[in-house]
Amino acid sequence: MKNMFLAAWRYRNFILSSIKNDLRLRFIRSKLGGLWMIIHPLAQVLIFAIILSEVLSAKLPGINNKYAYALYLMAGTLGWTLFSETIGKCLGLFIESGNLMKKMAFPRICLPLIAAGTTLVTNLLLLIAISVVFASLGHLPNAQVFWLPLLILVTLLLSMGVGLILGVLNVFMRDIGQVVPVVLQALFWLTPVVYNINILPEATQRWFRVNPLCSLITSYQNVMVYGKPPLFGDLAVLAGVSIALLLVALMMFRRASPEMVDAL
Repeated sequence: MKNMFLAAWRYRNFILSSIKNDLRLRFIRSKLGGLWMIIHPLAQVLIFAIILSEVLSAKLPGINNKYAYALYLMAGTLGWTLFSETIGKCLGLFIESGNLMKKMAFPRICLPLIAAGTTLVTNLLLLIAISVVFASLGHLPNAQVFWLPLLILVTLLLSMGVGLILGVLNVFMRDIGQVVPVVLQALFWLTPVVYNINILPEATQRWFRVNPLCSLITSYQNVMVYGKPPLFGDLAVLAGVSIALLLVALMMFRRASPEMVDAL
């Protein structure tokens, strides 16, 4: 495992340039270029703000703001987007990089690091866009918002652990790639991104809280919308589980690497 990380460090410039190229290729022929990375998430959160607040007039208790529901939804979306996009990126990572793996000699560990870097950059841009919208709607988060880097780190560790395991399995069992989007869609509705879990019956809430993403997304909403600290107890457990999953994923990846090239 140590050799794997040392190899990644030696190829750090390759990783950084690959992240830059990945982002650049998305908009290579557009006139606005990289500005689309800001425009896309900004348009998304503005639609939430306008439709949900002006049309539906949805409000939440405990928040004295006309756009309370839109703020709540945007905070949850920030965490969910990082989780789902990282899983999606890792799922097809090795299949899409099959030719590269066959033709170039480089540490394979670079591939998941490139995927993590790309999704992290796009999520940070989404965070900037959401922060601008929050400020324009008159909602300025308090000091609790400084816990956001911790939440982003836990989200990234969890999604990388799960995503890498699924990505390795997907090389040998392509059905995984068809099942995961369906599971993610179901998981989205089992996670309190678009609704407040307190509106559910108490017995149902207990089942929903089994979902580890429940405490994670609630922590995003706490620090960004309610000005409360994250759910530290649940996050500590989740961070431990995420690190364990990531270690399992890296061991699977290391053992399967030689066979993956033949299977691709």
